Amino acid sequence: MFEWLAENWWALWLTAFLGFAVVEMLTLDLFFIMLGGGALAGLVADLAGADLWLEIVAFCVVSLLMIGVVRPVALKHLRKGPADQRSNIERLIGESALVIEAVSANGGVVKIGGDVWSARSENAVLAPGDHAVVSAIDGATAVVAPQPETAVQ
Repeated sequence: MFEWLAENWWALWLTAFLGFAVVEMLTLDLFFIMLGGGALAGLVADLAGADLWLEIVAFCVVSLLMIGVVRPVALKHLRKGPADQRSNIERLIGESALVIEAVSANGGVVKIGGDVWSARSENAVLAPGDHAVVSAIDGATAVVAPQPETAVQ
């Protein structure tokens, strides 16, 4: 069996590609699929008759280029979109929050869209009943800032 594998590196490259694809489906991080692209480059090099060392170089170069060039562009395009298509935590940024317990740099509690969140403020102390705006989410803590006063016309 090992003799067959030594003569048919294309099967190992194909297996590596399929393995990376399966791991990518589980992680959805766009990292392993880039390694899968490198494995496909190794497969193509093998089918073109290249030596093993050249197949490995093709795998490494294509994988590194895809991780360094393609992945950041793909992530940028995946993360942009209209506000109504944002999901999970991204949707909370910019939302209005009602202060339930005083919020300072050390902590506090706010209500965001019906849910109660632990919160902290970066630059102000907010009293209960004040309105704030969510500027970021840090783990399970909402980072809030005082809501700007609306101009009276």
